[in-house]
Amino acid sequence: MAKSQRRLLLDTHVFIWWLTDNERIGPKARALITDPENEIFVSAISGLEIAIKRSKGQLEILDGAYELEPLVEICGFEHLPVTFFHGERSGALPPHHRDPFDRVLIAQAQAEGMTLLTDDRQIKQYIVRTLPVLA
Repeated sequence: MAKSQRRLLLDTHVFIWWLTDNERIGPKARALITDPENEIFVSAISGLEIAIKRSKGQLEILDGAYELEPLVEICGFEHLPVTFFHGERSGALPPHHRDPFDRVLIAQAQAEGMTLLTDDRQIKQYIVRTLPVLA
């Protein structure tokens, strides 16, 4: 039996951890990300979140030495744009999570039939497929 392809959306912290080769990405999650059968996506909202954190001095890693857009492609990942529909859907989510970036990621995963790879336990309060990054 052939294994099924997965469409995975990386939470922003997972994307950062991937770029910095952080060991917080567990072996199962790393295997999923490197499996060529899977499609791995990085949202444009993650680019915005990283840029804002850089400008506030909250993120020294990836401090502007690299542009993120080409790094997504170099990693073999796909870009996921934020659409008007994603924005509307994120605004309609219950207020379990106040982080607007995560709310957009949740809405995108729901709308696009993706599994969100995250370490954020608050996200599990939503009806969205998730996989733990530490596993």
